[in-house]
Amino acid sequence: MQTALIKFLNDENGAVTVDWVVLTAAIVGLSVAAYTTINGGTTSMRANTDTALSNMEVGNPQIPN
Repeated sequence: MQTALIKFLNDENGAVTVDWVVLTAAIVGLSVAAYTTINGGTTSMRANTDTALSNMEVGNPQIPN
């Protein structure tokens, strides 16, 4: 019985799965953080662009002969 317990304690087959779960969670967390940062910046840029385009006057284009 002790040899089976020692084999079980020395077995490292499940460790790779735990590493992948932690790595995947870190990647997802960084992706969410990057998304929120980029989303805030693009929303502000969209509002500034909208304001700038709304204040522009467009002249009558002339059709070349």
